Formats: sequence, C-alpha cells, structure tokens
Amino acid sequence: MPASAKKTRRVAVLADSDTRWKWGALTANRIAPEDSDIRLDGYLLRGRATPTARQLQEVGVHADSLNEVTAVEFLRTMAKEQYDVLVLALVGGGVQAMLHGLKRVWEGRSDRPVVVTGYVGVVYEKLADGLLLRHGADLVLANSRQDAERFRAVYEGVGADASSVTEVALPFLGGEPYTGEHDPYTVVFAAQPSVPDSRKDRTYLLNRLIQHARRHPEREVLLKLRSKPGEHTTHIEELPYQKLVQRLEPPANFKLVYGNMGEVLDRTDLMVTISSTAALESLHRRIPTVVLTDLGVREVLGNHHFVGSGCLASWDQLDEGHRPAPDEEWVSRQGVCADGTYATAFDPARERIAKLLGRPGGLPALTPYYTPATAPGYLPGILARHHLGPDGSPLPGAPAHDREPGPVRQIVRRAARGAYRHGVQRVAPVIRRMGEL
Repeated sequence: MPASAKKTRRVAVLADSDTRWKWGALTANRIAPEDSDIRLDGYLLRGRATPTARQLQEVGVHADSLNEVTAVEFLRTMAKEQYDVLVLALVGGGVQAMLHGLKRVWEGRSDRPVVVTGYVGVVYEKLADGLLLRHGADLVLANSRQDAERFRAVYEGVGADASSVTEVALPFLGGEPYTGEHDPYTVVFAAQPSVPDSRKDRTYLLNRLIQHARRHPEREVLLKLRSKPGEHTTHIEELPYQKLVQRLEPPANFKLVYGNMGEVLDRTDLMVTISSTAALESLHRRIPTVVLTDLGVREVLGNHHFVGSGCLASWDQLDEGHRPAPDEEWVSRQGVCADGTYATAFDPARERIAKLLGRPGGLPALTPYYTPATAPGYLPGILARHHLGPDGSPLPGAPAHDREPGPVRQIVRRAARGAYRHGVQRVAPVIRRMGEL
C-alpha cells in the first residue's frame, strides 16, 4: 500500500521503568495494524524507577513525544486526547489502577482507545495475582504458547472472560543469527538487579565469572549490567556488581559493559545467566545459552522456568568446555521463533486490534475482574497507591499539575524524588538487613 494511502494511528504508551518502556514502545510498533503508520506518544509514570535520559537512550526506541506524568495527570490527558491504541507497560497494580481510572474518565465514551497490556518477559511468579490485576484490558498479551494457555486457564478458573488473551512473542527479539565464533571468543554474563539477592550469592557468581576469565585468558569475559550506580530499573538492586567487583582484582580480559543487549549479543559466543530474559533473546539468535544451576534450580531464582530447555548447567561444566543444546520443542513453546516465524508472531494482535477499531458503535466500557464488590479488601489499597479512590477518581490532595512547574519547583521536585529513591534503594535495604541480625 502506498505510504500516502496509509492512515496514521495515534498510539500512547504508559511505562514505569526503562525495561517496561522498551517493551511497551516496541510492542506498540509491532501490533499496529499493517495498513497504518503510527504516531507514538510516550508517558513515563513518575516513581522510583522512572528512566534516566541515559537509560532511555540505551533502549534506543524513538517516540514522537515523551513526558513524565503522575497517574492523575495521565488520566486527565487521556480524558482529553484521542488515541487509537493505549499500551499499559506497568507492574500489575499500576495496570489495575489505570484500568479503573480510565473506566471513569471514559465513562459514556464509545470512541475510546483499544487498551493493551502484558508482561515484559518470563512469567515465573505471582501468575494469578499479576494476571487478575491486568484483567480488563482489551488485549492481555502472552509472549508464548505456554503463557497463553496458562493465562486462559487462570481467567477461566475464576470465571473471568479470557477472550482478551492474545498470543504474540517478546517484541525485542531479533538481530542476526549466530554464525560462529568471534575473535576473541566472548562469554557474556547477563546480570539481574534482584536475582540472586544476597551478597554471598552475588559474590559467588562474580568470583566464578572472574575465575573463568583467568582460566581462559584468550577469551573476553563480559559482565553485562543493567544500570549504572544511582540509576534504578524495574527491580531494586541493593548490591550492585560494580561495588562488589571493586574488592576484587579481575584480569585484563574481564570487563563491565552497559548498552543495548542486542549490540552485546552481536559479539557473544556464550550467554550465561541465572534466569534473565536475555536468555530468550540469545536463544532466538541460536547463540549457545546457559542458565546456571550453581545456586540450585529454584522458584525464587526463576531458573525453574528453564527446566526442560536443555540450557541448565553449572560453572564447573562450562569451565570444562560444556556447550548446551537447547530442546527445540521447549524453545518453540516459549515464543522463541528461531525457525523464522517471528515475522508473523504479532499477526493475531494486529488482527484483533483492527477488528476492535472497526467495531460498529465503538468499544464498550472497560470491565476489570476486580471491583469494589468482588475485592473490597484488596482493590482500594491498590488504587490508593496511585492516589485514586475506589471508583477510580482522584483522592483529595492527589498530585497533579496542569502546567509545567517553574524552575524552583522543578529543583525541589528533583531533590525530593532523589531523596525518595535514596531511601528506597539505600536506607531501606540497610534497615532490612539490620532487622535480620
């Protein structure tokens, strides 16, 4: 279709962290109807994990506009603006709060946007809780066949409508397939902010990585980090590897790296992790991938998700030259389209959105599973965290600003947010550790 004949669709993405912004923005581009161009407006929900300029640049996703907002500010914007699609790239509680807030501001409107939500990566904990908090969106995206089956089972098991579950794939898979060893041979350990969470376990993993570098001086051994000190991601990182490595003396072939994961994978010969989504990115490219068993195969680590993958191994095995062979059936069920079907993985979502946008009479009101009647002891607390009342309306004193604050107020706001983040990231962990003594 000629570019001039395409319709421009307006798409908004609300995200609460760097990772979710990446997922939301890339998802928006993947699921847009094929007969249209999109204008992408990004909104970053103000909080402890609001991405920094460096993190946004690292994600590398273009938006036509990008603004930081409170929940109430965002809802006011949605009451005035006309969008075709809205992607909620938030933690479950945030999705639920926005669904109720949007239901209120769109009351009586049939021309509302199609609302889409989902998960950034592997779903290995709080399955029922997270899913029910996302119920009410028009599309709840599942990143694999296995997830789609699990999601529908949860919704049907509580008597909720499961028609919103739509199978797709992770939107950031891609890149050139692995064709053979690089010079130098490169081993990458993809660190995670919250797994494992103890100093002992993180120090163990760091020591093993450094030992591997010493044992193989001809290799380049990279520790891929998610954020720099002082930055915050989707998960709280209480013990950054950057600090732990300062007490050690790694060899010259050991390096810390940041940047886009795709660019790091371009030079990777062996991907090693505990349970990071990076493993799925690596498998998609057919790069040899290992999910470590050194700390056990446990739900708390998330590596139990990889049982049956053929990727589980220990550092001892890697030091001895072991190379994993992924199970093709397992890989296929995880939405890792190494067989070339990735280009069509988002067709079901595109088709469903096009159908909803063309629905005669517009769209019905949002109907989340949780209501003041079904969850009176749970829902009000979730909404209150975003300064919303039980009916989705702003609570008295809720933070909202109709105009850009002056320079003094901006300085005060930045200082206050910095103090808040310092309390969350630095002070609270110390207090928790003291409580464990």
